Amino acid sequence: MFIAEFKKVSESQFKVDTKKQLGEELSIEDVRIPERATSGSAGYDFYLPCDITLKPGDIVKVPSGIRCQINDGYVLEIYPRSSLGFKYQIALANTVGIIDSDYFNADNEGHIIVALVNRGNQVVELKKGDRFVQGIFKQYFLAKEEDVTAVRSGGFGSTN
Repeated sequence: MFIAEFKKVSESQFKVDTKKQLGEELSIEDVRIPERATSGSAGYDFYLPCDITLKPGDIVKVPSGIRCQINDGYVLEIYPRSSLGFKYQIALANTVGIIDSDYFNADNEGHIIVALVNRGNQVVELKKGDRFVQGIFKQYFLAKEEDVTAVRSGGFGSTN
């Protein structure tokens, strides 16, 4: 059963976001679609589109170049790869990334941008093509509530 599909954002969106977050325009050709490492893997590995250097205390927002079309009732949760956390104290600045199904239609094309933080005491250099986070799809359920009619427009903090 398939509940989602990874896609690349447009070249123009990727250039805008990489210029804004990294100070340079990158090519969408450097983006790889996430994939599982083994048939038993729950997580889809995301690959770095460029080299990243994280000094102790640094936070870097990494434009992944990826968007994900997700069926209603499911969410994509983003976690750091355990080896980065264990070996180097690299974590997500927001602890866990939550990619809702309506994010696909956000103003930025649903571009998944990952905020990494170096909580360790050494400089960490990650290379283009390295697997750096993993995404896991989960089903969620709703509580009895009023009708929600708000429409998403952006990414980090867009729903206040």
